[in-house]
Amino acid sequence: MNHILPLFVAVPLGTAFIILILAKVWRKAGVPFALLTSICLVIFSVSVIGQASIYRMGNWPPPWGIVLVLDGLSTLLLLTISVISFFALLFSIRYMDRYTAKPKFYALFMLLVAGMNGVVLSGDFFNLFVFLEIASIASYALVAFGCEEEELEASFKYLILSGVASTFILLGIAILYSLTGTLNMADVARTIGNMPANNAVLFAISMFLMGFGLKAALVPFHPWLPDAHPAAPAPISAMLSGVLIKALGMYVLIRLIFNVFGLSPFLSSVLMILGGLSMVVGGLLAIGQDDLKRLLAYSSISQIGYVAVGLALGTPLGIMGGLFHLINHATFKSLLFLSAGAIEYSTDTRKLSKMGGLSNRLPVTTTSAAIGFLSISGIPPLNGFWSKLIIIIALVQAGHYILASVAVLVSFLTILYFMRVQRHLFFGDLPAKLAKITEVPYLMRVSLVLLAIMCLAMGLLYPFLSGTILDPARDVILEGTAYVHRVFGV
Repeated sequence: MNHILPLFVAVPLGTAFIILILAKVWRKAGVPFALLTSICLVIFSVSVIGQASIYRMGNWPPPWGIVLVLDGLSTLLLLTISVISFFALLFSIRYMDRYTAKPKFYALFMLLVAGMNGVVLSGDFFNLFVFLEIASIASYALVAFGCEEEELEASFKYLILSGVASTFILLGIAILYSLTGTLNMADVARTIGNMPANNAVLFAISMFLMGFGLKAALVPFHPWLPDAHPAAPAPISAMLSGVLIKALGMYVLIRLIFNVFGLSPFLSSVLMILGGLSMVVGGLLAIGQDDLKRLLAYSSISQIGYVAVGLALGTPLGIMGGLFHLINHATFKSLLFLSAGAIEYSTDTRKLSKMGGLSNRLPVTTTSAAIGFLSISGIPPLNGFWSKLIIIIALVQAGHYILASVAVLVSFLTILYFMRVQRHLFFGDLPAKLAKITEVPYLMRVSLVLLAIMCLAMGLLYPFLSGTILDPARDVILEGTAYVHRVFGV
């Protein structure tokens, strides 16, 4: 499978430039090229399931050359990115008719996907940082794509705070390079493992926690997210919440904490505190929101907290629950943001107080959104229930009874505020000005229905998912710094 790995980056990167060139003579070039590329990436992602390989650029061996690393963890993220980006693109075909410069949108979208895939596959710090910046810069432009006041303000805030995060990350990389003389992650892990306890390493870790914690929107590094997600077009909101905060934030934290530095009691405690704070703060801030997309943004902060807590346990069950919730959140939160985009498309508002009775006029959107609401609230047999249950059981087994109780309470809190959302959206009297609204175009509805089916299927087919994609990803995390042998031994 070696030959496929660079294609995860090269194909979307090349597509971005092809779209911009062809758009000079064919204005609609963006849709077919972007959609075809997305389908190819889904096929590539499925084809590498169960595989593990190292791609050496120019056949230079590590640590001298650039390497792309494929293992169970990177496969899980590649599959998630590819599937969610396909549904977001499918939804965008008609949604973006309301915007100008569509070729630029699809070019930026492809750059975003290329950057995320590059981060997931990179085996060295330098290229990880380069791909992280490619994805980040594309996301700044996509958040501001409508060029309205709200969008520009949100994008500027996102740019500034993300720039601060990048500075922290670059400082951490510089410190590690000065200590080890290498940028290859496996070589850094091997070198640090042979060194005595070092305060400089601890400082570098703290830089990474702040930098990637901000990318993941963990509390207290979250202020950019509630502005950026609502302001962006709905397909980009789905990408930001569904995969970006995971690929640029949680994935890199997992890779560094477990495979490079090794999970220590200190790192476990810090990650658990950040996760617990995110669960509670995100849930509480979501309660009083009247803007539907802003409420969903705060909910993302709360749900990413569950992922962090499960992974911080370091136990097989906790890691399994954290990874399962990571892909579940990508699915149901993408569904919810696309549903919010469909509702805004039909009603021209995001305010809950200005809506009601939509179930009579938007049956498909209502049903799909309701499945997303039930899934994120942890209602069986949908996927969100099982991942939350696994995390809570893992917390109890590890003796973290207080945090397990907090996780249960936050889950009930999630049920309460999403019941309120459904009451405002779908029930009651339909406002007179919304009496003539109709369902969104066909392709937008197809995306919603397929994602809703995935939420149900992932809950019912958990044993299949566990055996194919979750267990290999968990094993990579559990092997810890044995990641070194995987990279140098292949």
